[in-house]
Amino acid sequence: MNNKKYKATFILDTRGYSEPVETLIEKIKGIIESADCKVESVENLGQKTFARTTDRGFPAGIYVDIAYEGPAAANLQIREKLRLDKTVNRIMILAQ
Repeated sequence: MNNKKYKATFILDTRGYSEPVETLIEKIKGIIESADCKVESVENLGQKTFARTTDRGFPAGIYVDIAYEGPAAANLQIREKLRLDKTVNRIMILAQ
């Protein structure tokens, strides 16, 4: 199997989410691990204001960087599992 290293940035929308952000990060980490990937590091960058807002009710989001190693097909699985999750606003995955 040909594994590559990736760095994913997630923007979280915690409006209406009552639990701590760490539980949401652990859920995302579990989804990445369920796609046959090995999580190397997780960094909570905190809340940042957007330069341009598309929704007036959502002017800032919590940014989380997760570095992991896995097959290229796993990226599609991760995006598909999080596509309908309302707490994940945006996903950006970069190969390293």
